Amino acid sequence: MTTTTAGSPRVARRAIPTAPRTVALGALLALALASCTSGTSTSTTAVGPAGSNAPTAAGSAPSSSSNTATPVDDTVVLNPSVADGASVPVDTLVTVSAKGGTVTSVELSYQDPKAGAVTVGGDIAGDGSTWTAHSLLEPGVTYTLAMRGSNAAGTEKSAKTTFSTTALTAKQQISATLIQNGSTVGVAMPVIVMFSSPVTDKAAFERKMTVTSTPSQPGGWAWVGSREAHWRPKEFWKPGTKVAVKVAINGLAAGKDTYGKADLSGGFTVGNALTMKADLKSHQMTVTINGAVARTIPITGGKPGYETRSGTKVIIEKNAERVMDAATTGVSADDPDYYKVTVKYAMRETWSGEFVHAAPWSVGSQGRANVSHGCIGMSTANAQWLFNQAKVGDPITVTGTGRALDRGNGWTDWNISFEEFVKGSALS
Repeated sequence: MTTTTAGSPRVARRAIPTAPRTVALGALLALALASCTSGTSTSTTAVGPAGSNAPTAAGSAPSSSSNTATPVDDTVVLNPSVADGASVPVDTLVTVSAKGGTVTSVELSYQDPKAGAVTVGGDIAGDGSTWTAHSLLEPGVTYTLAMRGSNAAGTEKSAKTTFSTTALTAKQQISATLIQNGSTVGVAMPVIVMFSSPVTDKAAFERKMTVTSTPSQPGGWAWVGSREAHWRPKEFWKPGTKVAVKVAINGLAAGKDTYGKADLSGGFTVGNALTMKADLKSHQMTVTINGAVARTIPITGGKPGYETRSGTKVIIEKNAERVMDAATTGVSADDPDYYKVTVKYAMRETWSGEFVHAAPWSVGSQGRANVSHGCIGMSTANAQWLFNQAKVGDPITVTGTGRALDRGNGWTDWNISFEEFVKGSALS
């Protein structure tokens, strides 16, 4: 656009826009201000007095970091120690652990052909991190493991798995028996556990064999061969003691591909303190009951060549009547010393055939001479009285002969010191 002024030469002029320049200056100012702020945030904070910040300017955007939330994993993972569908050996101890929470309940069960559904007990750790079964497994069955867990947010998780155990033959399974289980016994009665087959890993079994008594008395284990274990207190049992025995070997590996068949629980009660002391030099037996002499009995023992063994023995069994045949001790029927006779009130002392029993045929020698084939004989009246008083587990100490009692010939646990006895432990 051009303009003309009267009286002056015609000059063309360009119009100068004013508004656009104002906008441009404002934009430049905004850019300058923006260059003073952080590159990671569009908000600005005015600095106030030392130690404080002024409020954020009106209309400014909040910091981007204030809108970022940390993700929370609320998954509870339950981890059993056996895989789903697995085939596992019976000496497996099942456990369940939790990640991201705690174990709240576990049920481990199987179907028994005779008993039906059987549930295996277990314990949850104090912090809820794991569950552990109370026992090992049964052979040739299928187990179901149902698990539940939760976390602090209240999220719950459940899971289930099944697995099977390998089958075992009868020869692969070892059962245990407690001698005199449930009986009232004498103060010298050892705890005797018999096994149906040899135990190779005695240490593994012994760790799972416990004896407790009321009142409590110290003692220890010793093995007699590979199929028999004895536990004796340091001193004779106190009269009236209650003894409890547990052999927790179900599923436990015994070595050579054999396993414990079942746990065993039992015990016995200790009766009064009856002791017998037989002196075969004086030919007298002193019977003491609860510390008082109850009777002194004239006796006879083994003659030369058949001497009675000296030592501390224990009554093993009682028979009101028993046939004694010398053939069982290796004497042939044509030997002059052969005998086969029925005796009364017989109480076994040794496995080799020594008994305390009635011997009416030798009454004339009782109290004066030793004329038997190794047994301790007495009159029928005295034998009957003693038979009625004595119990399996009562001790009889024999002295006065030059023949010693062999270790293991009977329950010979008291014929040695306690320190020597416990050297027979598999854990010593």
